[in-house]
Amino acid sequence: MSQRNLASVLGCDASILLDPTPQNSNPEKLAIPNFPSLRGFEIIDEAKAALEHVCSGIVSCADIIAFAARDAAFFLGKISYDIPSGRLDGRVSNATEVLGSLPAPFHNLTVVKALYEAQGLSVDDAVALSGAHSIGRSHCSSFTSRLYPDIDPTMDQGFGSFLRTQCPQNAMDDGVVPQDFVTPNKLDNQYFKNVADLKALFFSDWSLLTSSETAELLNDYKNNPELFKTKFAESMVKMGNIGGTEGEVRKTSCRVVNY
Repeated sequence: MSQRNLASVLGCDASILLDPTPQNSNPEKLAIPNFPSLRGFEIIDEAKAALEHVCSGIVSCADIIAFAARDAAFFLGKISYDIPSGRLDGRVSNATEVLGSLPAPFHNLTVVKALYEAQGLSVDDAVALSGAHSIGRSHCSSFTSRLYPDIDPTMDQGFGSFLRTQCPQNAMDDGVVPQDFVTPNKLDNQYFKNVADLKALFFSDWSLLTSSETAELLNDYKNNPELFKTKFAESMVKMGNIGGTEGEVRKTSCRVVNY
């Protein structure tokens, strides 16, 4: 059974962790949105090794990711939630499915909503989970179309001018900048303030202002940090439960399927 959600094309099944092999030379981690942006795979390797030493074959790589995300939400934003265990690791990972399945920086609200709704997630979930853009970094190539040849009128012009200093046109290297320049190391509601002030990186961020429903939700989270924390936690649990039940618990390594 195919498993899909917004964290990984094939669902919360650790398909994003699979390395290329002779049998599958093009897994999800090599897709344009993921490579070279996604990093930290060695941290998952260390967690898997430690768990295998204590209880071999019991804890899936998918659960490791889910619990790591929960812990990160707590350490970065004091957002706490209980999340069920028991996910299985999938055996399928295909880079060609990524672009058509995950929200992209250039998507408008119609597309963003459709991608979330296809997975059973509401508009409220979409807005709350967009708050994850409060942390992390982005490659310049994800938003330079809003900077050149002219600064997008949907972006604060001063902010756009600043971004040009960080992401020069036709640069040899694809630079990296924080997604939130105000509180880059905190998972908080600053993202929603940035969007309201037209100081968010992506066109998809700005698109939250283009309907009264999403604009109202954005305003609620901007003004009420505790409300954002509560809804973000709920939506993370909801997203983590997307997917079917087929799969396995990978043995030894999260990078390869069991043979």
